[in-house]
Amino acid sequence: MKHSKLDSILQKALSGRQLDDNDLLVLFEEKDAEAVKEIASAADSLNLEINSDKVSYVVNRNINFTNICGLNCKFCGYKRTKKSKDAFLLDYDKILEKIYEGKKQIGIDEICVTGGINPELKLNPGYYFNLIETVRKNFPDLHIHAFSPQEIYELSLSAGKSYSAVIEKLKGCGLDSMPGTAAEILAPEIRKKICPKKIDTKTWVEIIKTAHALGVKTSATVLFGHLESPRDLAYHLGLIRSIQDETAGFTEFIALPFISFKTSLKNKVDETLIKDTDKAFKFYAILRLYLDNFKNIQTSWPKIGVSAAVKSLSCGVNDFGGTLMEENITKSAGGNFGEYLSEGEIINLIQKVGKNPVRRDTIYNYINAGACACAVNDGDKRLFNV
Repeated sequence: MKHSKLDSILQKALSGRQLDDNDLLVLFEEKDAEAVKEIASAADSLNLEINSDKVSYVVNRNINFTNICGLNCKFCGYKRTKKSKDAFLLDYDKILEKIYEGKKQIGIDEICVTGGINPELKLNPGYYFNLIETVRKNFPDLHIHAFSPQEIYELSLSAGKSYSAVIEKLKGCGLDSMPGTAAEILAPEIRKKICPKKIDTKTWVEIIKTAHALGVKTSATVLFGHLESPRDLAYHLGLIRSIQDETAGFTEFIALPFISFKTSLKNKVDETLIKDTDKAFKFYAILRLYLDNFKNIQTSWPKIGVSAAVKSLSCGVNDFGGTLMEENITKSAGGNFGEYLSEGEIINLIQKVGKNPVRRDTIYNYINAGACACAVNDGDKRLFNV
């Protein structure tokens, strides 16, 4: 009976019907090894139907502009105070130097700008606007992917402007898109436990919807493997899916396994998620089956490792992420899988598992796909907006 229920759910997803939250909970709670293989196989089949054998990647560079932060999130190992010996706030010249290095060495198409919520910058909101303007002036063709909803909230307070006014001004300075980070887990009670000083769920949703309404695409994310329950994850994913139904403003979904080693939660969580990547593979597969309005599901090689990221390509994942060049947030939490993969390495890894690597830009336009560019057919029963 149990497996017939699972079979019914998998057939429902494969036939293009949307799974409900009860279906999602059944998938989360399934522990039988053979049944989990069936979930992964169904996700792989669905992904092949949607994306054929294509696996995309982006040539980019992360810019972590400050590690000084006043939020004290319990899942974070990156945060420093102003008095910390290794605290930093990059000036514009240093940021431009990093971008130039990325352009010269690997020909980056994107920078992803993220950092701590530095209390000093609350007195200087111009830092953010001028940063974007300076980068755009020096690199007119570069895609600038910057500032989470948390930073938009802080800018709104500091500048005394609405969320829409802040985003419009950033757009005018040269912002192209935003990371959908600061989401962590959107289930309110768990959110209060792991990041009590961050914006609440209602505010995060309002800022994301505002960005989408203004034509600013964002990613969508979840941090999983900490204190959350399956119902908390179901709440988070249901909310994300409903926003996508309403706005079609998310470009991708990125699931971020929690790295606990150097965080205050390290003694309060089950570290088997980090050590047993099969749990991550199952989660990726469930995302493909449940998020029927997302074309792109991204793996996270800095968090689960390169070999595991490659394996996830058979679990419903169609995007390998980026070259990064630097990745300080995962590393600060105890991640040890590196900060950089060259484009050549990514291509080889994808090809070794029989997939077709395709370089993309931030909003999933394929750059080198040529005649095999993957456009959704007019007759496809699913509608994707990317």
